[in-house]
Amino acid sequence: MRIRPRIALVLLTALAGSLVATPADAAPAYPFRDPRLSVERRVDDLLGRLTLDEKISLLHQYQPAIPRLGIDRFKTGTEALHGLAWSTDVNSTPDPGAVRTATATVFPQSVGLGSTWDPKLIERVGSVVGDETRGYNSVDPDVWGLNTWAPVVNLLRDPRWGRNEEGYSEDAYLTGVISTAYAGGMSGPDPRHLKTAPTLKHYLANNNEVMRDRTSSNLRPRVKREYDELAFKPAIENDAATGVMAAYNLANGRPMTVSPDLDDVVRTWTDQELMNVTDAGNPNNLTGSQAYYPTLAEADAATLKAGVDSFTVDNTNGTPTTDAVKAALAQGLLAVSDVDDAVRHILTIRVRLGEFDPGGGPYGDITMDVVNSPSSRRLARQAAGEAMVLLKNSRGALPLSGSAKKVAVVGPLADTLYTDWYSGRMPYQVTPRAGITERLGGAGTVTGNEAVDRIALREAGSGRYVTAGSGVDGANLTVGGTAAGATEQFDVFDWGQGVLTLRSVANGKYVERADYGATSPFVNRAPQPRDWFVQQQFTLEDAGDGTFVIKYVGFETPNDWEGPNNYLTVAADGTLVLGSPDAAGAARFTKETLSSGVDSAVAAVTGADAAVVVVGSMPFINGREDHDRTTMALAESQSALIRAVQKANPHTVVVVENSYPTTLNWEQDNVPAILWTTHAGQETGHAIADVLFGDVNPAGRVTQTWYRSDADLPSILDYDIIKAGRTYQYFDGTPLYAFGHGLSYSEFRYGTARATQRHGVVEVRVPVTNTSRRAGDEVVQLYTHQRTSRDPQPNQSLRAFDRVHLRAGETRTVTLRVPVRDLAHWDVTRGRWVVETSTYDLLVGASSSDIRTRSSVRVNGETIPPRDLTRTTRAVDFDDYAGIDLVDTSKVRGESVGATMGAWVSFRNSDLRHATSFTARVAGGAGTIEVRLDGPTGPLVGTATFAGTADKYAYTQVSAGLRKADGRHDVFLVFGGNLRVDTFTVR
Repeated sequence: MRIRPRIALVLLTALAGSLVATPADAAPAYPFRDPRLSVERRVDDLLGRLTLDEKISLLHQYQPAIPRLGIDRFKTGTEALHGLAWSTDVNSTPDPGAVRTATATVFPQSVGLGSTWDPKLIERVGSVVGDETRGYNSVDPDVWGLNTWAPVVNLLRDPRWGRNEEGYSEDAYLTGVISTAYAGGMSGPDPRHLKTAPTLKHYLANNNEVMRDRTSSNLRPRVKREYDELAFKPAIENDAATGVMAAYNLANGRPMTVSPDLDDVVRTWTDQELMNVTDAGNPNNLTGSQAYYPTLAEADAATLKAGVDSFTVDNTNGTPTTDAVKAALAQGLLAVSDVDDAVRHILTIRVRLGEFDPGGGPYGDITMDVVNSPSSRRLARQAAGEAMVLLKNSRGALPLSGSAKKVAVVGPLADTLYTDWYSGRMPYQVTPRAGITERLGGAGTVTGNEAVDRIALREAGSGRYVTAGSGVDGANLTVGGTAAGATEQFDVFDWGQGVLTLRSVANGKYVERADYGATSPFVNRAPQPRDWFVQQQFTLEDAGDGTFVIKYVGFETPNDWEGPNNYLTVAADGTLVLGSPDAAGAARFTKETLSSGVDSAVAAVTGADAAVVVVGSMPFINGREDHDRTTMALAESQSALIRAVQKANPHTVVVVENSYPTTLNWEQDNVPAILWTTHAGQETGHAIADVLFGDVNPAGRVTQTWYRSDADLPSILDYDIIKAGRTYQYFDGTPLYAFGHGLSYSEFRYGTARATQRHGVVEVRVPVTNTSRRAGDEVVQLYTHQRTSRDPQPNQSLRAFDRVHLRAGETRTVTLRVPVRDLAHWDVTRGRWVVETSTYDLLVGASSSDIRTRSSVRVNGETIPPRDLTRTTRAVDFDDYAGIDLVDTSKVRGESVGATMGAWVSFRNSDLRHATSFTARVAGGAGTIEVRLDGPTGPLVGTATFAGTADKYAYTQVSAGLRKADGRHDVFLVFGGNLRVDTFTVR
């Protein structure tokens, strides 16, 4: 792991001197304003000056001013996922939840940034994001706060996750490297001051949107320690990030908002003070959807005691939070010291941000001049180019040669760039076709179109056309047109599974629902599908008689806000409105196809030297926050378009622009070249052209396994990557594209890997040669595999990588290092990390499936002894299981096994030592625990009977005698009933 650079002491001294270059008689009014003092002394001083009410007021996201001390308002939470995005507007009325969107540099989505495998580049990106955040803060600190909520480090174990675009990788090590670089760039190199204060999202195991505030992620100890936690640790450990955001979900039965891990685990990773925050609205979920506490006083007290410092809830209204905390103090649920601890964490971050320094500290002079600077635009283009992954390139299809004078660019994303929920507003846009046109210049011609159907809709009864407004803001759609003129024409964008958007030809705007009324009209005014409730989605349902009904599908369920109606009808005045709860009462329409998207695409590509088909996703529709995907497939119409274009022109290149792995099986078998990019921001078109024409030699690598079928995946709610065979580490199937895959226009030869082990580090040196005539980057990847172990081990684990640039013909020896301690896994028998004595294979190559050279080392570590069940054993420390959930032992801490009838857990290689008794701590419903040997139906050696407890948290002890329990066996506990098991012993 690369440690963040620190600026030299002499520079720090100079900076500090410049901050206090004031006359001797102009000393700071208070010690907390004196930058010559340590952060700790300044915080102590300020904390001591605050009244209890003032301290409590600082616990809400919107921290009010304290005029008597000259302290301004402070807001936590500015979104900055891949550029400065939006922020809740503290001054907005009448809607305090409204947001302002920044026009700032938009970099590739996070999964694209991860695909660069280039930490140095990512640190530069993070630095620009930090600068631009500072620039906006200088204009309006009430809106653009310096506590940034980024990066997202949740692991991308399931590509159907709606927020896949927000994470970096399915691998914890790669995620840790990239997130440390991004957060380090945002926070800056000064060890005492922060440019911004990055907060890692969303701790922990938050990787599904379905019922995200009610589902509990089952994290067996190995998965929790070896996988989920390891993604969060590096950025905290290297002082790149300043806290974590507690996730919406529960883990092992306890809401993450009150997880003791926020203190007991996260704060142990650093000596710095952290400021942890809740996710938006999550404190109220504790008494609402999660029903975990009966009162807000109890909930907020538990949240503070667990390690959360700042409550993100109730928009700008801090009164419910402050009232609840005061009530908790009065009831003895909290001590003043608990409040002091949280406020100390908050004030530490504010001091480090330079708020109380003269001039705002070393970053206080950053202004709006930095936003969208020429250097930022160049970096955006470089990042977009480095993020692109060449998935396939056969028969030299790419780069496009100088003979490609006529290029056709077609597809629904050819002329469009989309933003996503956490994107800023692009200062300018270079679309794929525009980028390719600019690249060819006068040397050729570019033709093409969006390849979508253009239609008109006629109401079946009257025969009149649906008509839209021609002005920039559109107008309510009506049924009244007598001919299919421009105001009656709509372009149909098909996003798969029947979901369509309609763009009015009259003004280029999308049709959306006009308001939240039960009989809302529709208006053509949206620049793109957008907003939390995406109100621009429709399906056309066949009515069975040659007509269609139009269903509005802008909400996940029919009764969110809009009332019972989902189908469109025609009002008495001709306005198109929501007017029917079902298809039977809906208006019927005929559809006239004025031009076929496929036909227009085929016409454009026929005879072209090259055909570029740009397909992909709409980030607000094809999965996003609160909406998981149900398939990894392209939209059906996009697949049909690719096939038609490929048939018309064999020189076809497919550019897939989306945010997740896609099942491109036919395309891989039939299309000469496939290039994948995320929604890559303002410079997308330039970057695509750079790669297609060879000005940039692609070196991006996928950071997730690309599966061949949805059937390769278990339930999205299954978090056990070991048992379920998830990610490249445990998947035993054949992926479409393996983790780390990506092609280049250069060829690279790997020499023999040489491994040494000394001073606790395994070092692998391998010569890599660029054997081609073109300079290029190679991402050299080192994986390990442990040959022998007590426990199931990953097929491979990424341990190190290096993106190296090699000139044509150049050879460079790449050195990759792995600390031996990083080879450890979590030993459930003793509850600690262990490096086992074993031979470790060292696999070096261009991807997890393209290993070019290998070596091995023998590591002398430990041998895990047989289980000693005479010691108190946690039931969750099992080796295998079936039918169980992991649940909370109490609302404060602890994890238990939640059993159902016939469920079991096993404890392998246990030394029974003539055992004669079994004792367990259990709670919940009545039932039995059978102790069996060597299998869930193996020999029964004892049965404990449990009468049940009234409270699931009220544990009692049950016992049973054992017979013929001797020697070493796999011990199985088989459950007969719905009960909870905390710990047990066998003696």
